[in-house]
Amino acid sequence: MSEDINAQLMELGLNIAYYRKLKGITQAQLAQMVGISRTHISNIEAPKMPTQVSVETLLKVAEALEIKTWKLFAFRSDINLQ
Repeated sequence: MSEDINAQLMELGLNIAYYRKLKGITQAQLAQMVGISRTHISNIEAPKMPTQVSVETLLKVAEALEIKTWKLFAFRSDINLQ
């Protein structure tokens, strides 16, 4: 995997963690809502461990977090501050 893809997977995981914490639920609760293991959620969220995730899982995560799917892809590194 390229470094760019790894960076995007890392940011995706950080966004999932951000919205999960904002909603006040644990990794275990989110995992149960999505139908995956807590370990998989943990791996997705871990910034030093870029983990691939299916589109279906992302759609389920967004639904569980009650957010639009695009919000998971709104990366801070994409913001042009110039």
